Amino acid sequence: MDALELRTRLRVALAETTQRLGAAGVPSPSVDARALIAHAAQTEQPLVMLDELPEDFSEELEQLTTRREQREPLQLILGRAPFRRLMLTVRPGVFIPRPETELALDLLRERLPETPTLVADLCAGSGALGAAVLDEIPGASVLAIEVDAEAAALSSENLELAGPGRGRVLQADLTREIPELTAAAPFDAILSNPPYIPPGAVPRDAEVIAHDPHRALFGGGDDGLEVPRAVIAWAGRLLRPGGVLIMEHADVQGAATRALAAELDCFDLLTTAPDLTGRERFLIARRSQGAPNLESERLSR
Repeated sequence: MDALELRTRLRVALAETTQRLGAAGVPSPSVDARALIAHAAQTEQPLVMLDELPEDFSEELEQLTTRREQREPLQLILGRAPFRRLMLTVRPGVFIPRPETELALDLLRERLPETPTLVADLCAGSGALGAAVLDEIPGASVLAIEVDAEAAALSSENLELAGPGRGRVLQADLTREIPELTAAAPFDAILSNPPYIPPGAVPRDAEVIAHDPHRALFGGGDDGLEVPRAVIAWAGRLLRPGGVLIMEHADVQGAATRALAAELDCFDLLTTAPDLTGRERFLIARRSQGAPNLESERLSR
């Protein structure tokens, strides 16, 4: 295949794939089409740098396009998802990391001037937050907690790739006692993107409701805050004085999560940080100097 024929074939493939994805309601059809074409071409280089295509390119692209038309998430089709400087492994049945969660690392740097040495990632999912800590803070170690077995295994893989030997994952339920987590304290920082959607709020995106595990979406209780409440309680118990909790939540839960943290009477800073679109999305809580550890029964409140 000469260069002109190759360019023509790629141009046609891009136009047709973009059209099909757009007709299927995919939000970014051109971007996704380029990613699918590159995957079918078995390359990570820009398409303009290709000088040949695999023999099964057309068949592979057809299969990939059909899956995306059916609104299977692009990340699951490709088997990976970008997160800050990393390319994380993703798998079906595990929550797919979102770009907005990346801001948690910047908030941590702003609110914790000293370099943390021990960080907990609660409700770790794929391990995105913990892996980013290992990647960007070379001296840090991470203990991740994840209730789901498949997600815990994937989190362990991603942590090991990001920081060999510096990350550990426990499969455990944060609404129950976890002796190994308690024994590892005190932590310099706790990061968390817990499930927080209330039971009556159904996600609109087909990719989310059909492919993200509901356990990773719905936070429990009438307000969706059962798991976030447990995260906040653990932060009160585990953080060292001056340590910081950064927890993602829905844009309507800022006041509620601050109130939950205020009830514990062990934080001297409680605020809500916006995401890049200006929506209130992150609880920031700093443990006060000399605050007593919370008793374990407070977790079940």
